[in-house]
Amino acid sequence: MLTSESQMEYGAHLPLIELDGAPRTLGDICGYARRANELGYRYLCANDHLLFSRPWLDGPTALAAALEASGDMMLATTVALPVIRGPAQTAKMLAAIHSLSGGRLVAGLGPGSSARDYEAVGIPFEERWRRFDESVGSLRSLLGADGPPLWIASWGSTAGLRRVARLGDGWLASGYNTTPDRFAESRAALGTALPNALATMWLYVTDSPAEANRVLTDVLSPLVGRPVDQLRDLALPIGSAEQCAERISAYAVAGAERVFVWPLADDLDQLAAFREAVVPLVRER
Repeated sequence: MLTSESQMEYGAHLPLIELDGAPRTLGDICGYARRANELGYRYLCANDHLLFSRPWLDGPTALAAALEASGDMMLATTVALPVIRGPAQTAKMLAAIHSLSGGRLVAGLGPGSSARDYEAVGIPFEERWRRFDESVGSLRSLLGADGPPLWIASWGSTAGLRRVARLGDGWLASGYNTTPDRFAESRAALGTALPNALATMWLYVTDSPAEANRVLTDVLSPLVGRPVDQLRDLALPIGSAEQCAERISAYAVAGAERVFVWPLADDLDQLAAFREAVVPLVRER
């Protein structure tokens, strides 16, 4: 059994999606942020979509609403969409969160992978990469030296990693678009000592194999539009505490420095289960 606690840092994604059919309230968001802070999570994260398969609370707005409740946690956009929102508007938003939080923001950026988002704002989807490169340059200029660090998202393609090395202060990988082996290969290919994090690590700790299978089949698969068998091949922390710890340990060994989890149900209980039952079993790098 694994026994030593990892030096890895952990973050919690705000519960922006209406997974149980009930709209999120300000009390839900702030209560979640307070509990994450109490449990020792070091990052509070918010994803960004305009359109999704389920109702989705606006991420940057929710992150701003949770500023006071977040205590001294770092804040992260995972990721903000400067092409969709516009670089000037995105810079204004990031600068406000960074300033109001006392400089606690890490600005994760990406072009986004949703063609629906691009259709909604009238931008051709095939132009996303060129426009994204231009947007990052604009953000650097608009935010200046006192702005938040800009971390670039990449699932690990050669072109994506080159973009991270060229444009980023850090690298954001995707927990449901990689594996420990692919993460290690991508980190080696990056060829630079940039800080990194694994975002969108869907989480559900349970001793019941049947319940873990139900969460994969009935909750996560339709949510992300992926076949269940494909999701099983990933090292997501869904299963027993020991299984989850083994999967996080594999990423720690692969060089992951931060993991940002997202509970698929029972938000507060799952945050506690991960910190109290899983993290103490994670191997150190």
